[in-house]
Amino acid sequence: MAAGFRILSRARGVGPDVVARFRELPVANVSDSMSRMAAGGPRLRPMHAGGVLAGPALTVKTRPGDNLMVHKAIGLAEPGDVLVVDAGGDLTNAIIGELMIAQMVKRGLGGVVVNGAIRDSAAIRAGGYPVFAAGVTHRGPYKDGPGEINVPVAIDGMVVAPGDLVIGDDDGLLCVPFDQVEQVHAAATAKQAAETKQMAAIEAGTHDAAWVDAALKRLGCEGLD
Repeated sequence: MAAGFRILSRARGVGPDVVARFRELPVANVSDSMSRMAAGGPRLRPMHAGGVLAGPALTVKTRPGDNLMVHKAIGLAEPGDVLVVDAGGDLTNAIIGELMIAQMVKRGLGGVVVNGAIRDSAAIRAGGYPVFAAGVTHRGPYKDGPGEINVPVAIDGMVVAPGDLVIGDDDGLLCVPFDQVEQVHAAATAKQAAETKQMAAIEAGTHDAAWVDAALKRLGCEGLD
């Protein structure tokens, strides 16, 4: 099997119960619970009207500007899967557009992430189907390959393995590794509960910000009262 031009099987993937639980959590809180060490990069932004992205990753690594293997991946994907396409971040040619999105919707995919460009952005922006991408261009793609399906990909240093949980909202994109979903969910849920409590204290006027002066003192700041 030739490296660089191959289709592999996905051995595992997070289940619908995991996906549903993470849908209730802000991506920022999940990120904080992962020590703020993982992110899909600031260029990957939601291109749709709004709505949460969540699902197991079906990964595609393709030559910049080419979407042959993305078409194949759409046909292989299961309902709820999120296509994660690493096209090298190049914005010269669009990797997907309205017609491919319509295929994904028809097959029940959970969304798509493109480390590259899209087109038909007005139609995508008007809809609620989750699409994250690095940019927009009217120039269409090539369909010659090569590419790989169900291999680990890296986007701005964030590694996404097939079957990992991919989540996204207005703050950006994040991957939670398959083996860490329960640990991260517990921590993120606790984080969310703490922030809810803090917000209530702010509204009630009882929020305690003494930690700010304590931190400044510890760090040696001059001019404290």
